[in-house]
Amino acid sequence: MGKTALSLHLAEVLQGEVVSADSRLFYRGMDVGTAKPTPEERARVPHHLIDIAGPGETVGLAEFQELAYATIGDIHARGKLPLLVGGTGQYVRAVVEGWRVPRVPPDPALRARLEAQAEREGAAALHARLAQLDPDAAERLDPRNVRRVIRALEVCLITGRPISQQQRKRPPPYRILQVGLTMERAALYARADRRVEAMIAAGLEEEVRQLVEAGYGWDLPAMSGLGYAQFRPYFEGRATLEQVVAEIRRATRRFIRHQYNWFRLNDRAIRWFDVTETTAEEIEQAVVEWLGEKVDDARLPQ
Repeated sequence: MGKTALSLHLAEVLQGEVVSADSRLFYRGMDVGTAKPTPEERARVPHHLIDIAGPGETVGLAEFQELAYATIGDIHARGKLPLLVGGTGQYVRAVVEGWRVPRVPPDPALRARLEAQAEREGAAALHARLAQLDPDAAERLDPRNVRRVIRALEVCLITGRPISQQQRKRPPPYRILQVGLTMERAALYARADRRVEAMIAAGLEEEVRQLVEAGYGWDLPAMSGLGYAQFRPYFEGRATLEQVVAEIRRATRRFIRHQYNWFRLNDRAIRWFDVTETTAEEIEQAVVEWLGEKVDDARLPQ
């Protein structure tokens, strides 16, 4: 049982609708590498904030937060249960905790200079610069995530204030139950490896090829994501497919470790469930108890 399967089960039983908080699912034409819910799954339960942009576009944190709040409000107004589902920690936290996201437009010239510094001195040097200007932001950001480190520096250098100080929180006006799924780390890595193999078998190479042939560059946020960026040396003739698959596996494991930094097991705001020991029905019951109501048998799927 994973996030998608559990969200489908809860949505069908509790009359819910899924609001995606996975930044990789924003982009049209990027289905295999993002493990996007299938058309059949999306037909079973309404899904929102999926396929909302082209691969050449950018959906920033502030824009996502606005869209998420508007979507959640609409679902509430129709008497349904909003289920915010996804693994992009920054996007989930921005909605759940009510971050006040700085509205600083991109500065292409500044970004180019910072990208050149990263290319010249390495990602660690850029992260060290951020640590001097904004230690709190640097602690939260993975040094390898150059794009987000550059954004934090950009906000700081343009406004003269650390981005962490501008991300004050204003909790949204509704009750929130956070549910986290976990399993023993070795089992999780093995599951991730199987998922990578399944993506390759499902045509990930061809999906990336079509994007490259359509003119989408490797520097785009969509193309820099996990499962896509690792193909660059392959299409440039510098790596084999086997090497690409191995690198996707390594990157996936790094991503898993990074996720556990965003969503800590000792975070009391999150109710954690080990999916090897817990059924969807047991998690459903926990949600029902939190809602303070019992599910009418007439609402259960037949």
